[in-house]
Amino acid sequence: MSAGLRNLRIELVDTFLLGFAVFVALLFGASLYRIAAGPTVFDRTIGAGLIGTNAVLILVLIGVLYERVDMFVDLALTYGLLNFIGVVALAKYFERGRESHR
Repeated sequence: MSAGLRNLRIELVDTFLLGFAVFVALLFGASLYRIAAGPTVFDRTIGAGLIGTNAVLILVLIGVLYERVDMFVDLALTYGLLNFIGVVALAKYFERGRESHR
């Protein structure tokens, strides 16, 4: 494969990943809407979890674009774990609140 063709493929992949990162960033808006306008607390919790998931995806995409996947994957895993713990803590809190009202 020639160097010119290889450079073209790299540019196309970078452009695609950048476009995908912009699309995922736009999904943040939908999640923020779900948090602000969610009729129930559970809708707001799902919106917060979705923002965390999108942030993990954005971190991995940034790592690929900057060719530092090792560092950004570590950050994404840490953030994903914190997001999971936060959502589980909220779910337990709301479940306890439900039981006390019965």
